[in-house]
Amino acid sequence: MKAHDLRSMSIEELQEQVRDMRTEVFNLRFRKAAHQLENPLKIRDSKRSLARALTLLREKELGMIADEKGS
Repeated sequence: MKAHDLRSMSIEELQEQVRDMRTEVFNLRFRKAAHQLENPLKIRDSKRSLARALTLLREKELGMIADEKGS
């Protein structure tokens, strides 16, 4: 997911997105261990998206970015 898409989300939406991304990374790692993952680069992309979402979430919590929907 792109950063500009994540920036438009509220804190609650970002928290939900982070939960979904963590589940996705877990499932991808599980599928890799079972040798059922066709594209292992998908794990890297998912981890980067998760990190991006966590960074934006932390910035919003610290007030570095104005929460456009909530404030």
